[in-house]
Amino acid sequence: MEEQIEAAEVGSSSPDGEQLTQVQIELIWKKEGLSRSRARVLRDLENSHNPRYRELLSAALADLDEQISKLG
Repeated sequence: MEEQIEAAEVGSSSPDGEQLTQVQIELIWKKEGLSRSRARVLRDLENSHNPRYRELLSAALADLDEQISKLG
């Protein structure tokens, strides 16, 4: 995925040489943002001991997983 993001920044082409559309570029950026958010929430969940906060983070993690799966 990082190669696709770099390609989007440099010349809007995928690793196999195909030109990426604006929609594809936006999709790549959205997936990357969701993946980073998921990693942050997961890290916070692993480090948290407050049950209410853990519940909130678990719900956020489930929501992020759903959004990521919808994007493919």
